[in-house]
Amino acid sequence: QVQLVESGGGLVQAGGSLRLACAASGRTFASYTMGWFRQAPGKERDFVGGISRNGISTQYTDSVKGRFTISRDNAKNMVYLQMNDLKLEDTAVYYCGAATASSTYAVFTNSRSYDNWGQGTQVTVSS
Repeated sequence: QVQLVESGGGLVQAGGSLRLACAASGRTFASYTMGWFRQAPGKERDFVGGISRNGISTQYTDSVKGRFTISRDNAKNMVYLQMNDLKLEDTAVYYCGAATASSTYAVFTNSRSYDNWGQGTQVTVSS
């Protein structure tokens, strides 16, 4: 098990930037594939971006490609989501997830692959 705590959310104008951070507890952080998901009111939790255990493989949902960047620092037990050129439709609660992975290159886009979640951080984009 790993405990996750997200931070960095807030209110930003369209076109602005935010950097989300997720701090993980425990000494086995490098054994987890990490992902960012988001959930808008009345909608399901959707995949945003994921990163492999070694940080080499990444995947993004199409709507954020070229605007969002996921990264991780295994020495600090941290994963980040840099969000640029934010749009109104990016408004949601953003969750950090950790998935047990045997492969160092695997990235998972299905929320059911993740067995550890943070409490979420609100991102609101205004016009």
